Amino acid sequence: MSGRARGGAARRALWLGAVAACALSCGGGPSLGGEYDRGAAQASLATDAGLVLGEFPLRANGVVDGDTIRVGGLDGSLRLLALDTEETFKSERDRRDYEAGWESYLASRMARTNRPIKVPTPLGEEAKYFARAFFEGVQRVRIERDHPREIRGRFNRFLAYVFVERDGRWVNYNVECVRAGMSPYFTKYGYSRRFHDEFVAAQREAREAQRGIWDPSKQHYTDYDVRLAWWDARADFVQSFERDAEGRADFVALTNWDALRRLDALEGQYVTVLATVGDIRQGERGPTRVMLSRRMFSDLPAVFFDPYVLEDSRARDFQGEYVRMRGRVQRWTNPYNGREQLQLRVDQASQVEVPTYTPPGNGDGAAADEDGPDEAPPAETGAPTGRATEPPVTTEASQGPPPPTEPLPSAPQVTP
Repeated sequence: MSGRARGGAARRALWLGAVAACALSCGGGPSLGGEYDRGAAQASLATDAGLVLGEFPLRANGVVDGDTIRVGGLDGSLRLLALDTEETFKSERDRRDYEAGWESYLASRMARTNRPIKVPTPLGEEAKYFARAFFEGVQRVRIERDHPREIRGRFNRFLAYVFVERDGRWVNYNVECVRAGMSPYFTKYGYSRRFHDEFVAAQREAREAQRGIWDPSKQHYTDYDVRLAWWDARADFVQSFERDAEGRADFVALTNWDALRRLDALEGQYVTVLATVGDIRQGERGPTRVMLSRRMFSDLPAVFFDPYVLEDSRARDFQGEYVRMRGRVQRWTNPYNGREQLQLRVDQASQVEVPTYTPPGNGDGAAADEDGPDEAPPAETGAPTGRATEPPVTTEASQGPPPPTEPLPSAPQVTP
């Protein structure tokens, strides 16, 4: 073994030991709690009042990375709210490029786009090991959501806060991950409605102590101030919509699980929709469709019959960003497959409200609407019909054996 390899192995051992000590210092063992009650989980998902999904068994090797875990009894992984840990190394090419030199690796990845990058880093690996150490020995976790209508993300993952019981109290992993410096307070899709103050305080503590991503000696993204300003501007836009939507049936956030059902009930009426701008599909002999992002294969088309209205609306300039669109809910029949579909008809540029901020790297095309799936997207096809309801929790028996978990990769050698 070379001197560099021996040094890297030693550093990795120290690193993992420190991560484990940090995570386990919260104290206490896991709570076995009550038995998993699927009926209670089903009822929680079905009611608007439910914020607590219940307690679930943590799968063996269920920690995917710093912001994704899997639990038994749910038909998908969890996307942990308010977290955005850096990526882990999954390909040999990325590892080889990194081992050739951190500075050149980061520069080459940043040169591919003028938007903030999402690439594997040593800090992404550290966040994964932190999560594995935090959940070491834990058998059951408590799953809660942020809002009754926000259940799943674009890639069908449950949007969740995860709690572990220690010393008789429930500890919020999402907040502790930010406090440890493994993630910033991720507000790209809105502020936390329930734990905003806790996340702000945790991030301030991590920055002041220079932990994790705030440690200038560690290898991680270098543009967090830019990211935070952008994410907070998006969150402000979402918050403004939510204030205006209070008590109004004609204001619909497209990420709500019942959004299509509510739009279907308002067919023929004008509504204001909050959504991110996805693909823009130029019609050859018909209107241009601006796809408003919801779920994979289930986006809502906003139709523009006048191309000048679309250009004047500036929707193209904000692909990947939140906008408000006001239009008439219509139903049309797709001539190719005969299916009825909902759409939003927009006739004036003033019906589109875009943000006042300029996204970083604006003009580089649409950004990902969510941070990529860790598993295959749901098998949905076609456009929204308006009759969709939130799918029930699927039992593991109906899903077959759990998907294979990724092996623990060797940590990249970190040059001091």
